[in-house]
Amino acid sequence: MFEIVFDAPDFVVINKYPNVSVHKDDGDTMLVEEVSQKLGCDSLYLVHRLDKMTSGLLLLAKTGTAASELSSKFAKREVEKYYLAIADKKPKKKQGLICGDMSRSRRSAWKLNPTTENPAVTQFFTQAASAGQRLFLCKPYTGKTHQIRVAVKSVGSAIVGDPIYNTQSVADRGYLHAFCIGFEYQGKTYRLKVDPCTDSTGELWQAPEVVEAVQKWASPWQLSWPTLPKSITG
Repeated sequence: MFEIVFDAPDFVVINKYPNVSVHKDDGDTMLVEEVSQKLGCDSLYLVHRLDKMTSGLLLLAKTGTAASELSSKFAKREVEKYYLAIADKKPKKKQGLICGDMSRSRRSAWKLNPTTENPAVTQFFTQAASAGQRLFLCKPYTGKTHQIRVAVKSVGSAIVGDPIYNTQSVADRGYLHAFCIGFEYQGKTYRLKVDPCTDSTGELWQAPEVVEAVQKWASPWQLSWPTLPKSITG
């Protein structure tokens, strides 16, 4: 269900496995309760979320005060987040910026709109993966529901195994992974990373082309990300 990546006095960072709900779902035990039991904590607080299909780094606070401070950092866009995704085809562009308002589509889906009143903002790079697939490194500036899944779909591709945005894809999991997170807390900077190629949570992560590409992106915060326009950052 999860493994502990970093345990601090005020917070804990876990590696959530794919197909595990953050919230109680269809009778599943709530993930936060499981982590609390493992740590022997009275309570833990969610400060952000991952979709059920998404694996990777999830930050949980141990106190209400820490939860308030860390949640504020997410709201103020002071947390760096980097995601890896494997998509089913070559996108319309190899790298760039995806920006647009998001609205409900049909059923559980969302769609990207051409307007930018309160946009979802995602920067991305791509590299070739195996069998005509494409590896995405995404840096979301905002934190909208299904943001990266919709962003990848909007550039003419779709995440392998995504049950909502790529219904024809058959895979052992949905290939979206919260790769790296960086933030400052009480004067100290934290950067944490979980490489999906080193565990067994998806066979496509083991492809040599994917392993090599992820190694090139081993320190995603050091890559030459273009500066976002002031119209977006305010």
